[in-house]
Amino acid sequence: MHSLPGLRNIEAFRAWRADPSRCLPAALDIARSHGLPHGDAQLFPTGTNLVVALDEFLVLKIFPPLLRHQFVSERLTLSLLRGRLSVPIPEIVIEGERDQWPYLVITRLQGVVGAEAWPILPEDQKERVLAHIGETIAQVQHAPVGELSGIEPRWPEFISGQVEGCRARHERLGLPRKFLDGLDHILRDAASLIPMNAPPVILTGEYIPENFLLSQQGGDWQLAGLIDFGDVMTGWKEYDLLGPSAFMAAGLPRRVDSLFRGFGYSNADVDSTMKRRLMALMLLHRASDPVRHICIEGWQQRAADLFELQELLWPI
Repeated sequence: MHSLPGLRNIEAFRAWRADPSRCLPAALDIARSHGLPHGDAQLFPTGTNLVVALDEFLVLKIFPPLLRHQFVSERLTLSLLRGRLSVPIPEIVIEGERDQWPYLVITRLQGVVGAEAWPILPEDQKERVLAHIGETIAQVQHAPVGELSGIEPRWPEFISGQVEGCRARHERLGLPRKFLDGLDHILRDAASLIPMNAPPVILTGEYIPENFLLSQQGGDWQLAGLIDFGDVMTGWKEYDLLGPSAFMAAGLPRRVDSLFRGFGYSNADVDSTMKRRLMALMLLHRASDPVRHICIEGWQQRAADLFELQELLWPI
């Protein structure tokens, strides 16, 4: 039996995962122990955990002990959302553990990763896909949170911690001074802008092209799958509008309108207070990095401050 190593930190895990000669033998041995096909296994080079496509139908996802919380989130979320969405998500086939590394065998969804397909979609199809993404976010958020209510951090503590480290984070990531100058004001307002005690909903925090699958039927592209639930937490619903806003909507009014209408918001809902709240949430997002993530050409030159930036991002 191939053992999984004891690794002291995430950097050591990443180095181990990046070397197929080191990580694949244990993965294939786990597959073999369950009598699963593995003769043409494929290691996915991206992602947080060790993910191996065993064949065209099954995927093995192995979580290092340091990321056990992601295993818990993924397992709970896939179970809670099963049969509740109009878009396919993986189904759990097997769950297990070896050497304190938990793992899941899940079904493999068909389609093209959004990061590859999105750039080639015609504009009208981008708008339609964004509408479906908005609908999907709303469907996820209508599901009961169940045991996910115990996932840490809880929403108030999460926002408090993000506020505390926000300025240092964005200085380190190179946010231009003209935007940093407005940061303290928006952070002071965060507690009143962002609902802290509203009924929490399921948040993935990662509705981004890397976590969507798209497929083409009759010349039209459509949303074909949603993957990766390792960072799920619960909290205020608008937090999950940030990924598609930054990575996909590109500040184009029709795209933004499609996303929000799919989510269930009308133009009247998207007022200056909501835009300010979205701007605050974008800066506080656990993966926030506007310099590298906002996909609007020349946005740093087109916006003079955070107020102008929010109008650029959500021009409706």
